[in-house]
Amino acid sequence: MSRSGNGIRMALWGLALASSVCTPVFALDKAKVSLLNTDNDPLRDSLKNASIALPLVDQPDVTPRDILAAAQADYANMVEALYAQGYYSAIVRIELDGKEAAQIDPFNPPSQIKDLRILVEPGQRFVFGTAQIAPLAPNSTLPDGFAPDQPALATAVRDAAQSAVTDWRSAGYAKADIAAQDISADHAANTLNVGVQIAPGPRLRFGDVNVTGESTVKPGRVRQIAGIPRGDRYHPDDVEKAASRLRRTGTFQSVQIAEADQPDGDGNLDLTINVIDRKARRIGGGAEVSTLDGLTLSGFWLHRNLFGGAERLRIDGEITQIGAEDLGIDYFLTFRLEKPAVYGPETQFYTEFELSHEDEPDYVESKVSLTLGASREFNEHLTGELGFAVAYSEVTDRFADPQTTRELLVYSLPMGLTYDRRDDKLDSTAGYYIDTEFEPFHDTRSGESGTRFTFDGRGYASLGQTGTVLAGRLQLGALTGPDAVDAPPGFLFYSGGSGTVRGQPYESLGATHDGQDLGGKALAATSAEIRYAMTDTIGLVGFADAGFIGADGFNDGDWHAGGGLGVRYKTPVGPIRVDLAGPLAGDTDDGLQLYIGIGQAF
Repeated sequence: MSRSGNGIRMALWGLALASSVCTPVFALDKAKVSLLNTDNDPLRDSLKNASIALPLVDQPDVTPRDILAAAQADYANMVEALYAQGYYSAIVRIELDGKEAAQIDPFNPPSQIKDLRILVEPGQRFVFGTAQIAPLAPNSTLPDGFAPDQPALATAVRDAAQSAVTDWRSAGYAKADIAAQDISADHAANTLNVGVQIAPGPRLRFGDVNVTGESTVKPGRVRQIAGIPRGDRYHPDDVEKAASRLRRTGTFQSVQIAEADQPDGDGNLDLTINVIDRKARRIGGGAEVSTLDGLTLSGFWLHRNLFGGAERLRIDGEITQIGAEDLGIDYFLTFRLEKPAVYGPETQFYTEFELSHEDEPDYVESKVSLTLGASREFNEHLTGELGFAVAYSEVTDRFADPQTTRELLVYSLPMGLTYDRRDDKLDSTAGYYIDTEFEPFHDTRSGESGTRFTFDGRGYASLGQTGTVLAGRLQLGALTGPDAVDAPPGFLFYSGGSGTVRGQPYESLGATHDGQDLGGKALAATSAEIRYAMTDTIGLVGFADAGFIGADGFNDGDWHAGGGLGVRYKTPVGPIRVDLAGPLAGDTDDGLQLYIGIGQAF
């Protein structure tokens, strides 16, 4: 290229650079809401939250056209927020650099906007003059806020009308709807008069259930799992429960239940279930390294619809203690098959087969076990489980001198109840959780019988709007029957690690039996956390744990404690947990312990 060509190119670059440097900054410097003739902070906050223009302040990339569009849309947003609080004679002005936003041509916005002011004169708050919705479903009433002389909130009108329709639907009138409404404001008297007419329609029963969608699950099994009671009186809760049962199988990516537009001549309302399958197979794995316990490798394979009836087969494998200093390799291989809706829609059958080998300081055990059982959901919070299990194992007791190997053939009846009122299983902020397990057993080789009992209780409470949550946990365990040296080693209790006492090594606290170190026949462990949300995604946690192990009961034993700090990072699948803990009491300490996982510790 010639020198003149180079000069032209440099000039063009210079012009482009000058253009970018001289581009005006359109950032909105000031934005506020002002209430005239009143000082109502809750109302001001509602208006601020309703505005889409106020958040544009100090945003460097916003343009005058963006600001103008948001300001003109805010007229409707302000009116809606005022109506929601019962103000129906308000005056709203929105000024951009002193000029009314509604008078600015949206196709010819100013070149720059620096000041946004929303000026609201709310006037007097209205109250209900008349507040009538009729007819009402039998044994139903209107919300207390929807009554004469109460603040005439637009939300109260909406909620009352929806409540009336819901009451009729819950009474079996599936096609209940609003037939007419008469709403008028008397500005002289500052009252709002409301009259709503409900058309209940006929009382209906559940009719045929049709199945559509992209699914390889047999239609009959879809209907069986949904469990919609054909011929029974219609209730919307039954429809919601049916959808929940289908989702709970994990087989379906999408579940939708639609009601027919019209019932048939006999008062039956047909339903259509549309389901779309998830991918039938899934595989996953993980790895973890510890300076004490070595390398852990885990993986699973999942089939969601094994025989066309939404059966779920999962194979889990894990190898632990690879390269551990004083212990050999542990491994677990588990096959679990679940079949939903076996004895009614609320009951699930399962069978589980497990192979395992554990190399622990106190014993070495190789075991094979088979469990058959069923679980039942009694309501949305309470579930129960009952099973029959048989396990054969060979146990080498390292405490014996010389070491001996004994055979165990254990028959047991594992059973349990779970009551879950948590608001979120992975990140609870309110509610409580109780899980109890009871397992009577008999070892045919030794002739010993006994019972193993465990209890796990958790509670959560939020401290107002501070972003602080208090969480507590209590764990109890007891083994009756055989002496510890004769009991199945997996039935004994230990303390230490992320599931009991953080800051203490995993299962570091056991019990002493005639001079031999084994697990205990009693466990008590407690944990307390204070969780503080610094931002929407980052949280801090302080915690303290304590654990007790009794040799034969709760009257005599040893205890230890640990505590530390943690960080939480919220993700769509739950918070990522990182805890650093150290020992606080007891003689089982081994320095700091690091724990990483998904979900809160409990």
